[in-house]
Amino acid sequence: MNEAILYQMRGSVALITINRPESRNAINRAVREGLTAAWQRFETDPAARVAILTGAGGQAFCAGMDLKEASATALKVPPRGFIPTLGDSIQVSKPTIAAVNGLAVAGGWLFAQMCDLCVAAEHATFAITEARVGRGTPWAAPLIHMLPQRIMMELLLTGEPMSAARLQQLGYVNHVVGAAQLLPRSLELAERIAANAPLTVRAARALVYAATESGRSQALRTGDQLFEPVYLSEDAQEGPRAFAEKRPPVWRGR
Repeated sequence: MNEAILYQMRGSVALITINRPESRNAINRAVREGLTAAWQRFETDPAARVAILTGAGGQAFCAGMDLKEASATALKVPPRGFIPTLGDSIQVSKPTIAAVNGLAVAGGWLFAQMCDLCVAAEHATFAITEARVGRGTPWAAPLIHMLPQRIMMELLLTGEPMSAARLQQLGYVNHVVGAAQLLPRSLELAERIAANAPLTVRAARALVYAATESGRSQALRTGDQLFEPVYLSEDAQEGPRAFAEKRPPVWRGR
């Protein structure tokens, strides 16, 4: 981590903050390197069960690539892994939540998209603006599983922003809340997930992504493979036992 990325633990929840509010949390080298380190720390820390990604200040979640830096370096085709992207150049097995506190533009949209869940402030807006500056959007391919085709086409071709409320109607945003409630609501959601059996949570997350890449029959077989170790775990016995004994379960993650 560095000053551009803040990493805090809130119980079993890792809070990762892009900390460049003076630049609308644009993605420069320090942000890229800091996020890579933050995601690696989250994945390897057994005490961290869920991560929340947000931006500093109330204006922007992330305004995308720092175009001043891109201009100064004459950036052409970004190499794979140039921007730390969950599910592509960065692999994590635990749930992540985007807490979108303002503008989520271009790479900022990518950061919201790559997280498993999205909570947005009422004033938040989302846009894919690369067409306006002549850049590319190969990262947007998974969006076809998250939005209707014609909505995706409109966003990519026009570069026009879309409100958090509209994206909630379309199923892209999970919850829209007042700005003051953004972090509390995100933490509440994270804590609910963190309280559940960790092996089941990880397998369920993996199942959702596997199902987007295969047909029905293959997805069912993949589900069998993902959940067999869960059924054979100590936690799978602890859950029913705790229910029978009328007490909270004590998860071991094994």
